[in-house]
Amino acid sequence: MATTVAVLGGGVGGLSAAHELAERGFAVTVYEKRARPGGKARSYPTPEGLPAEHGFRFFPAFYRHLPDTMARIPSGGATARDRLVGAERILFARAEGANELVAPAHAPESLADLAVLARFALDTATQLGVPAVDVAWLLERLFTLLASCDERRVGQWDLESWWSYVQADQRSPEFRRYLADGLTRTLVAARANEMSARTGGLVLVQLLLDLSRAGARADRVLDAPTSDAWISPWVSYLESRGVTLRLGAPVEGLLVRDGRIASATVGGEAVTADFYVAALPVEIMRGLLSPELRRAEPRLNGLDRLVTRWMNGIMLYLRDDLPLVRGHAIYLDSEWALTSISQRQFWRGVSLPVGGVLSIDISEWQRAGRVTGKVAARCTPEEIRDEVWAQLRAHLDEELDGVEVESWFLDEAIEFPNPSGATNAEPLLVNTKGSWADRPDASTAIPNLMLAADYVRTYTDLATMEGANEAARRAANAILDAARSRAPRCGLWPLREPPALRPARTLDKLLWRLHRPAPTPIRVSAAGEVTPAGVLGRVLARF
Repeated sequence: MATTVAVLGGGVGGLSAAHELAERGFAVTVYEKRARPGGKARSYPTPEGLPAEHGFRFFPAFYRHLPDTMARIPSGGATARDRLVGAERILFARAEGANELVAPAHAPESLADLAVLARFALDTATQLGVPAVDVAWLLERLFTLLASCDERRVGQWDLESWWSYVQADQRSPEFRRYLADGLTRTLVAARANEMSARTGGLVLVQLLLDLSRAGARADRVLDAPTSDAWISPWVSYLESRGVTLRLGAPVEGLLVRDGRIASATVGGEAVTADFYVAALPVEIMRGLLSPELRRAEPRLNGLDRLVTRWMNGIMLYLRDDLPLVRGHAIYLDSEWALTSISQRQFWRGVSLPVGGVLSIDISEWQRAGRVTGKVAARCTPEEIRDEVWAQLRAHLDEELDGVEVESWFLDEAIEFPNPSGATNAEPLLVNTKGSWADRPDASTAIPNLMLAADYVRTYTDLATMEGANEAARRAANAILDAARSRAPRCGLWPLREPPALRPARTLDKLLWRLHRPAPTPIRVSAAGEVTPAGVLGRVLARF
């Protein structure tokens, strides 16, 4: 008889865990409270039948776990991974300023090639008005982080904010606006003075490496609404593997008996299984932490200290198409940290009754807008629409002349119990300094409870679809170990880093044990020249 697994939550983490376990012969049932699976990744029709997203989806090239799973999902005569198409440009839009396009270039693979990466970053940032000396400083800080051992990254850099690490207070206003604050707010809804230097720096490195890699692979998007191209085919595949999916089934409790999960209460009914995978958002999981559960696994107490914020989408349906750029537009100094993508150019095979679809993410809901003077969370839906349009207009100006918005739709997770007070049913977990210590592993002290959510410790270390998928793989591996299964374990891959700096990380491990400060092995000049520095730099130059 097959080992049974109850997966609690049908988002990317839950579906990924079900996928890996079903392919290895486990009997899996997924319980999801919403009427549609996919969690924050899902898309759904508006009341008028137009495609809407919780927020637009993008798949950076550094994602490895999620594309591996997508390659095993039949979709449209191919696979879900095959339905990813390259976004070839990024538009950095500035209010009342010249906007800049960024295209992928060349990938650094050696110490000498790090100069290519430095030149790419220097050219891009100086086009935005950031002084070259500030860009050089940022690159030195990134190279220092890359040359640090894992122990220093966790024991020192995770405890320091990104703002402090790059000494933003001592840099130019442009540096603070675009590189220290703007990118973190728009990309991951985090704040530079709160996000850990370890996570902020390593993710920025991944994005820079992706952008500097040859070809249109830095950023990818789906060729249709998310559920059409990926989530619905995924569910069909899982069902073909014997997975049962129960929708409209909220998880309401976890019963602990003799140090194990005896049952889960789902929709008022007791559910029993050999193993349980909690793939629930942190704000939901916190509500399930009974005193018995906390005593059985004290590491779950750290969930109380994790931070969530809002990052939700608004869709604008246009009379005529507005391509803007074949990729994402980042409105670097917008009050509400907006990013957008024009979808029609990618949804080529999708029949739409409108000329264009502009999908916009709002990442800052607690900063006053330029028109209403109100934070987004205190605006009415109409005020949110008007404020977003005003901020787009400030950045795009004449490009919006004559553009007509036929209809619009605000993410269904934003709920309005009062005319001006909104709540968010699906906030986003954000990284904060020191939060690594509060994040549990996928396996727990409760032998039959595993975790597959974006708050789990992963290589990705960020609340993303990639992080959720990696957490699910770790949860599946823990079940395979506990069940003494002979099935192959799920693949896990660390973030890619320049091989040239591997010797530096080895040497820094010794320095860390000796309580010595982190060296800066590479200096970057304002002209973009990269030269080894100090004893460690001279050692690196030999490789």
